[in-house]
Amino acid sequence: MEDKTVLIIDDTPNNIILARSVIQRAGLKIIEAGNAELGIELAGKHLPDLILMDIQLPGMDGKEAIAILKKDEKTRNIPVVAMTSFAMKGDKEEICGTGCDGYISKPFHIRELAELVNSFLEK
Repeated sequence: MEDKTVLIIDDTPNNIILARSVIQRAGLKIIEAGNAELGIELAGKHLPDLILMDIQLPGMDGKEAIAILKKDEKTRNIPVVAMTSFAMKGDKEEICGTGCDGYISKPFHIRELAELVNSFLEK
């Protein structure tokens, strides 16, 4: 899996650090963006194997960004996992209805994120 790339789109440094540590342990390449607009641009340029998308982002939110990525022919087949603190009843269904391929609620455990990332990249 060393040739695989994961794009992390999150505006919270601690969340990026945690996700980065999981991805680096797996020997994967990492691309990072602090907002949705940059994340969409980087996804189109680098075509990562997986995108970890925060939902609460400044400016454009993650749900809108997912919709844009899934409409674009270049990026529509890249799996997107929503990372969010929205964990109330119905939130997962609403977020997954935007077209994301997976969901993990914050705060998450390193092992849980590692298993999720591996499940998408081993396909």
